Amino acid sequence: MRAVVQRVTDADVTVDGQITGAIKQGFVILLGVEDTDDMQDVRYMVDKVSGLRVFEDQEGKMNLSLTDIGGSILAVSQFTLLGDARKGKRPSFIKAARPEQAKELYDQFVSQIKEKGIYIGEGIFQADMLVRINNNGPVTILLDSKKLF
Repeated sequence: MRAVVQRVTDADVTVDGQITGAIKQGFVILLGVEDTDDMQDVRYMVDKVSGLRVFEDQEGKMNLSLTDIGGSILAVSQFTLLGDARKGKRPSFIKAARPEQAKELYDQFVSQIKEKGIYIGEGIFQADMLVRINNNGPVTILLDSKKLF
């Protein structure tokens, strides 16, 4: 499972002209599911993003987590995070999970975030989405549940 985590002042996602999810301070998480992912990958990602310390404390150091500041998450499914463009100019998406598996694990991610008491807004799985992000910092972190980077 791969994620691009962006610290934001606010963000929203629109589908067919309607806002489907919006947050104030927190994270936008672009989430891609790999074909070998399972619940262990979901748990890793939930634990990592809920505890990621990238918000400033009183001394201006990145020392506070999303839960420390009472922040929210806007989750957007994005299979293109599994694109492999090492050969040629056209990415291969062979490692991306099939939609049924990806949706199940994405939904589990959302559910487990909610269980931690964190508000989570969402896009619509497999929809053409317009995501508005006000990246704060900018701070952008790449995560991979297989710890490839």
